[in-house]
Amino acid sequence: MADDFLSTPIEFLKGVGPARAELLRKELGIHTFRHLLHYFPFRYIDRSQFLSVSDIDSEEVWIQIKGRISQLRETGAGRARRLTGVFTDSSGSIGLVWFQGVKWVKEKIKPNLEYVAFGKPTLFNGQWQLAHPEIEAAIDLEAGPGGVLQPVYNSGEKLRQRGLDSRGLARLTRTLVSMITEPMSETLPQTIVERLHLLSCHEALINIHHPADQKILDRSIARLKFEELFYIQILLLRQKFLRTTFTRGHAFQVVGEHFNNFFHNCLPFELTDAQKRVIREIRADMGTGRQMNRLLQGDVGSGKTLVALMCMLIAIDNGFQCALMAPTEILAQQHFATLQRFLKDLPLEVKLLTGSVKAAARKVIHENLESGKLNILVGTHALIEDKVLFHNLGLVVIDEQHRFGVEQRARLWKKNTVAPHVLVMTATPIPRTLAMTVYGDLDTSVIDELPPGRRPIKTVHYFDSKRAQLFNFMRSQIAEGRQIYVVYPLIHESEKLDLKDLMDGYDSITRSFPLPEYAVSIVHGQMKPADKDYEMQRFVRGETQIMVATTVIEVGVDVANASVMVIENAERFGLSQLHQLRGRVGRGADQSYCILMSGYKLSKEGKLRLQTMVDTNNGFEIAEVDMRLRGPGDMQGTQQSGVLDLKIADLIKDEKILRYARDLATEILTDDPQLQKAENTLLATQLFQLQKHRYDWSRIS
Repeated sequence: MADDFLSTPIEFLKGVGPARAELLRKELGIHTFRHLLHYFPFRYIDRSQFLSVSDIDSEEVWIQIKGRISQLRETGAGRARRLTGVFTDSSGSIGLVWFQGVKWVKEKIKPNLEYVAFGKPTLFNGQWQLAHPEIEAAIDLEAGPGGVLQPVYNSGEKLRQRGLDSRGLARLTRTLVSMITEPMSETLPQTIVERLHLLSCHEALINIHHPADQKILDRSIARLKFEELFYIQILLLRQKFLRTTFTRGHAFQVVGEHFNNFFHNCLPFELTDAQKRVIREIRADMGTGRQMNRLLQGDVGSGKTLVALMCMLIAIDNGFQCALMAPTEILAQQHFATLQRFLKDLPLEVKLLTGSVKAAARKVIHENLESGKLNILVGTHALIEDKVLFHNLGLVVIDEQHRFGVEQRARLWKKNTVAPHVLVMTATPIPRTLAMTVYGDLDTSVIDELPPGRRPIKTVHYFDSKRAQLFNFMRSQIAEGRQIYVVYPLIHESEKLDLKDLMDGYDSITRSFPLPEYAVSIVHGQMKPADKDYEMQRFVRGETQIMVATTVIEVGVDVANASVMVIENAERFGLSQLHQLRGRVGRGADQSYCILMSGYKLSKEGKLRLQTMVDTNNGFEIAEVDMRLRGPGDMQGTQQSGVLDLKIADLIKDEKILRYARDLATEILTDDPQLQKAENTLLATQLFQLQKHRYDWSRIS
C-alpha cells in the first residue's frame, strides 16, 4: 500500500541517511516520506525563458538571465559581511549582491563557467542589481531531469551546506515519486472530486513536484489549495456546531433594572444603529443557555466599551459578576475610569485589580469578589491569579485578546464550573479571509459606524522640510485651546536609540514651544509607572498642551480635547500601529488631524503605508493592505494560530477558493453536523487525523 510506504522514516530514502535526516527533521519538520511529499515548491522556473540584461526595465518581475560572473568581492565582517559580483551577458551587465550564505556562494561559483541567475531586479544608486539571486551552472540546468518547469523549494544555509539546497530537495522528491508504484488513497470524498472536476490526490501530489506542463501544474495547485482550505473550514465549523450545541452556559433571560435605568437615564449620548444591533446580537446569544464566544470588532472610537458595559449590566441583572481584562495597566486604568464615569449614578461596585494595587486594597477586593458584593472587576493579568475567586462569574470581556496567551485566557474561565460567556473586543479590524480562518468558528459582531458628531480625522504626510509649517500649525491649534500628541517610534532592538530620538524631539519641542506659554509632558516605556501616570494625568487634566511620547500611548489614553497626532519617522511604523495611534485623536466633536512626518528616503512599502493612511480612515481597508504587505502570518493575533501554517494556500490570493470551501463545508455540516452519514465517513476520518496534529487555535474559551 502506498499509504504504508509513505510512513517510512525519511532517513531510508536514497540520498538522505541519518545525518541529513536529522537536518530535515530539525529545519523543515520532514520526518517521513509523506512529510517530504507534502513539502511543496513555492514557485517554478520556466527553464525555457531567458531575459537579456539590457531588457530589464521593472522591479516588479522575477527574471532569469544567462551569462558569466566576474569581479567577485567580499567585504565587511559579521553582520556587515557581503559578497558582490558582476553578471554579464552579450547585451550588458548587472550587479549581484549576497548578504547571507557568502561562504557557500563563493564556493559554488567557478571561473569561466556560464551561469543562470534568477531573482528580482532592484535599482541601487541608479544601477540594476539582483540581491540574493539563485545561481545555477547552465550546464547543470540543461542536464537536469524533467520538463521545463523546475520546482523551487525553500531551503536554508544549514541545509545548503549538506547539499540540500532547492535542487537537492528536488532530487529527493524525484527519487521518492519514482518509488510510488501504487495509487495513494483519496483524501476527499469522490462526490466532491467529481463535482468540482478535481485531480485525484495521487495525481495532484505527483504533479505538484514535477509537472509536465503548466496546465497540469495549475490543476494540481488548485486541488491541493482547495483541500487545505476545505478541511480548515470543516474543522472550524464543526467546532462551532459542537460548542453551540453541547457547551452549557448561563441563560441571561432578564433585561432588568440596572440595564433599563442606565439606558433611559445615564446614556451619555444616543447609541448608533450599529451599537444597538450589536447589543441585540450579544443579548440573544447570552439568552440561549449555551456559552457565548463572540468577537466584537470596531474601529478606534466606535464605542465598543459602552456596548460591553451594557452587556455587563444584563449579566448583573441576572445575578452574575463580570470581569474586564486588558493587556496593559494603562489600558485597564482607562477602562476602569470609563466604567466609573458611566456608572456614577448606579449603585454598583466596580474595582480595579493590577500589579500596582497594594496588598491591603487587594485583600478587600478578593473578599468582596468572593462574597458577591463586587459586581465588575477590571484588571490585567492579575485577574488570572489563583487567589482571585469569583462568587459567580457570568461574563468575561477581553480587550485586544491577541496580547494574551491561550493558557492565560483559559485560566480565567476555568474559575467557574459553568464557563462564563466570553466577549472579545478588538480595535484591529480583521481582514475577511483571516476572520474566516483564525476566528472561523466564532460569532462576529461589527460596529461599523462612529458615534454622531465625530468628524473623520484629516491625515497628511509631510517630509521633514515642512517642519516649520508643522510647528506653526501646532501653535495655531494650541491657541484654539487644543492639545497635541507627538509620537516617536519604538524599535525593540535599540531602545536606547529611541530614547535618544525621544529626548532629541523633546528638546526640539521645548525650544520651539518655550515655557511658560506651552507646557510639555513626556512619556516613555522606561519611566516608572507612577511617573508615567503623573505625566499622563497632567495631559488629561489639560495642564500640558503637548505630550511627547513613544508608542506607550498607542492604547489607553482618551483625551477628547487632543485634536492633533504628529507621528515622527512614520515610515518606521506598521499600518496597524499607525491606525491605532491616529485613533487617539478625533475623540471629541472638533476637527482632528494626523500628521505623518518622514524623511525623503522611503521604501516602496513605506510609501504605500503612508499613502494608505492619507487615503482612508477605514480600518478594514487598512487591515487588507496591511495583510497584503506583511502576509497573514505576521498579523496581530495570528502568531499562535496553527491555521496559518498553510502549506500551499494563500489567504491573500485564494479568497475565492476559501469562500467556496466554506460554503461547501457549511452545506455538508448543515445536512450532517456529526458527519455520521456513510458518504461522510472519509471526512470524519480525515478530520480526526487533523485534530490529532493541530492545536485548537480558534477557540477563545
